[in-house]
Amino acid sequence: MSNVELKGLSEAASFQTAQASLPPVHTWSPPFCGDMDLVIKANGEWFHEGGKIKRSAMVAMFSRILWFEAGEYFLVTPVEKVRIQVEDAPFLVTEWRWIETEYGQAIEFKTHTDDVLILGVDCDLWMDFFKGEERPYISMRYGMKALVRRNAFYGLAESLERVETSKGTGMGVISAGKSYLLMEDE
Repeated sequence: MSNVELKGLSEAASFQTAQASLPPVHTWSPPFCGDMDLVIKANGEWFHEGGKIKRSAMVAMFSRILWFEAGEYFLVTPVEKVRIQVEDAPFLVTEWRWIETEYGQAIEFKTHTDDVLILGVDCDLWMDFFKGEERPYISMRYGMKALVRRNAFYGLAESLERVETSKGTGMGVISAGKSYLLMEDE
């Protein structure tokens, strides 16, 4: 991606948390231009050409143009599409809190890239395995996912209650009137 395109995207993507502030990536169909040496590690850190990207604003800007397609991740602009590598989930939930919504009490998640999502409205929560370890995830835009950071999940675990879902019965959370099973009864 050229510096001119990145500058234009940084101006367009104002780093606000509202979905309306995201660039219209879903409307762009640029040609594939090759691979970029950018890796999002399983712990949520972003590395470019072997060096960690330390500026959170740069990570947030890149996250706004991230696209998931056919099991692969790309950074896209209106004119270019480059493939990057993601070890697990490209986003990381760092904070959560209970809020009141029109759907009742709900959990609001915030990612390390300042995305804000409401469980049961903007995203869903589930458990899955990564390299043999069971981990909690939430859904994100364009079919992507965010790993719920360990400290955030431990805080969330204090709110567990009995739930019944189509997947079974056990301990979970209820947010915006929807139940999420996190630990199934044996």
